[in-house]
Amino acid sequence: MEKQLVVKLTKTFEDFVHEKDGVEYWFARDLQTLLGYDKWENFSKVIEKAKESCKNSGFEVINHFPGVRKTIAMPKGATKEIEDFMLTRYACYLTAQNGDPRKEEIAFAQSYFAIQTRKQELIEQRIALQERFNARNKLIASETELSKLIYEHGVDDKGFARIRSKGDKALFGGNDTMQMKKILKIPKNRPLADFLPTVTIAAKNLATELTNFNVKQNNLEGETKITCEHVKNNKEMRTVLAKNKIIPEKLPSEEDIKKLERRIKKDEKKLSSAQTTKQLQSKIGNN
Repeated sequence: MEKQLVVKLTKTFEDFVHEKDGVEYWFARDLQTLLGYDKWENFSKVIEKAKESCKNSGFEVINHFPGVRKTIAMPKGATKEIEDFMLTRYACYLTAQNGDPRKEEIAFAQSYFAIQTRKQELIEQRIALQERFNARNKLIASETELSKLIYEHGVDDKGFARIRSKGDKALFGGNDTMQMKKILKIPKNRPLADFLPTVTIAAKNLATELTNFNVKQNNLEGETKITCEHVKNNKEMRTVLAKNKIIPEKLPSEEDIKKLERRIKKDEKKLSSAQTTKQLQSKIGNN
C-alpha cells in the first residue's frame, strides 16, 4: 500500500473517532464504510464474530460493543430507527481481524488498531509509572531532609542508615532493609524503593515526613530518640495498610523503576506519529 494512501486512511479513521468519559470509540455504521462494506447485513456478521472473539478472550462484550439505536431520515419526512454499536479501539481491532482480508481497508485497519491499542497500553503504563515516579521522588526528598535534619541533631550518616533500616523493619513486619532486598531479590547496591509498589513507597514517605515534622517540632536529639520516633511512625503506617488488607512484605516487587523508564521511553519513540505511518506502510505492504 502506498504511503499517500496510508496517510489518507489514517486521517480518515481519526476523523471518525469519538470520545466519552475519556474512552475513544467508533460507531459501527461509520466503521462499516471505513472498512469497505456496502451492506450492514454483511458487516453485522463481522461484528458478531468480533463479539465472540472478545468473549473468548475473557472480556465483557458489553464493555466493548454497547448497542445504540439511531434515528435516520426517510423519504417524505418519515424516520426509521436502526441498530448501531459504539466500538472501543479494542472492538475495532477485533472487527478488523474478523473482516475480509482481501479488502485493502481491512489490511490497513488491522495494523492501525493494533498500533493504536499498543499506544493506549503505553499511555496507561506511562501514567502508572508517573505515579511511581512522583511517590519515589517525594520519598527521596523527605529522606534527604531527614538525613540533613538528624545530622543537626547529633546523628551521622551511619546512624541515618540504621534509623531508616529500623523504620523499614517496623513497616515490613520485622524485616529490615537488607532482609526485604533478599526477600524481593533486589541487588544489594540498589535502593529498595526503586522496586516497591506505589502504595508502599507512599507509606514510607508519609512515615518519614512525620518523623521530620516531629524531630523539628519536639526538638528530638540523638539517634535513640529519633529512631523511636521513626519506628513509631512506620508502625502506624503498617497499621493503616493492614486495615486495608495490605501487607507490605507480601506485596510482590515491581519492575525496576529505572529500567521501566528506559523501556517505555524507547517504546514511545518507536510509536511516534512519524514512525506509525512507516509501520503501517511496512505491515500492510507485507500482507
